[in-house]
Amino acid sequence: MAVLRVKFTKTKRDKLAQVLWILNWISVVTGAILFSLGLFLKVEINKRGELMAERDIQYVPNMLIAVGLIACAINFLGGKICYDCVDTTKFLRWKLIMLPYIICTFFFTFCVLVGALMCYSMRGELEESLNLGLTEAMRFYKDTDTPGRCFLKRTLDMLQIDFQCCGNNGYKDWFQIQWISNRYLDMSQKEVVDRLRSNVEGKYLMDGVPFSCCNVNSPRPCIQQQITNNTAHFNYEHQTEELNLWMKGCRQALLEHYNYIMQSIGLAVLITWLFELSVLTGVRYLQTSLENVLRQGDPNSESDGWLLENSFMETARTNLNIIKSLGKSNQIDTANNGDPNIDVPSTSKAHYGPDNVPPKQIPEAS
Repeated sequence: MAVLRVKFTKTKRDKLAQVLWILNWISVVTGAILFSLGLFLKVEINKRGELMAERDIQYVPNMLIAVGLIACAINFLGGKICYDCVDTTKFLRWKLIMLPYIICTFFFTFCVLVGALMCYSMRGELEESLNLGLTEAMRFYKDTDTPGRCFLKRTLDMLQIDFQCCGNNGYKDWFQIQWISNRYLDMSQKEVVDRLRSNVEGKYLMDGVPFSCCNVNSPRPCIQQQITNNTAHFNYEHQTEELNLWMKGCRQALLEHYNYIMQSIGLAVLITWLFELSVLTGVRYLQTSLENVLRQGDPNSESDGWLLENSFMETARTNLNIIKSLGKSNQIDTANNGDPNIDVPSTSKAHYGPDNVPPKQIPEAS
């Protein structure tokens, strides 16, 4: 029994072909949109690439770019097919191509769905990449004279200002690294020398943060140094002065930024998948209804269209049997020590044929 059988008149078939022609061209536009979204996401990731660890997080934008290009090509071909199918006689040139086209398009729409799901599942890898990348970048904040690292100070400062964040997980991350270069430390001061000697690794650690961590909404001048020392500042309590510095870590701020982008792109890709699936369904109805018209021999007659000619179980069973038969046809009979020619008669023995009749002998010349 056919699945979702629908009866089509010639007028309905022609209208379906015309509508599908328009929808396929709209799908070409959606393919271009997918390509643009993938390109936009790739640029956004590369924009903060120096703050991310070397992780394979480019697979999502790369897949969207590839899917977008394939969508343009597939739907362009689909538009041409549907345009010709308005005339039943022109359908003959596409008759052998339509079923492979529908199968390829089905797998393509599945890839679109996978792309949408990948947009929502990228958070974990992105968070790990940001965590490692920000930690590494903060370690090189002071190396303004080292080639390849001199730009990290400006990058981190602009990041903390733009995203109103501080440190990796919070402002206290700056307490655990030396973010001031030794060239700017006054070695003649006993406090500086004692602080360097007190650290096992010889680092100058202090309870201070860069200026970019300062909260512009604070009613008092920003306190960057001796943040945890209440006696060093007048009328100050560091545990209640939350407006003095940005409390949010930059990893969380960037993660929220990228999550918003990924969720928006994922929603757009999901809508595109539903649209592509509806177009594919229409093409399948058009193909089956036109094939039934050819069987009937009357181009103006009514015909049935369906998604599957048999039930889901019967179709799966039939396809499975086809795959098994293909596998068996490629096997070589390796019986009798694997020699396929074992039963071929040998000319060196006196076996003359199935009837064991010797051939005629040619008389010798006298």
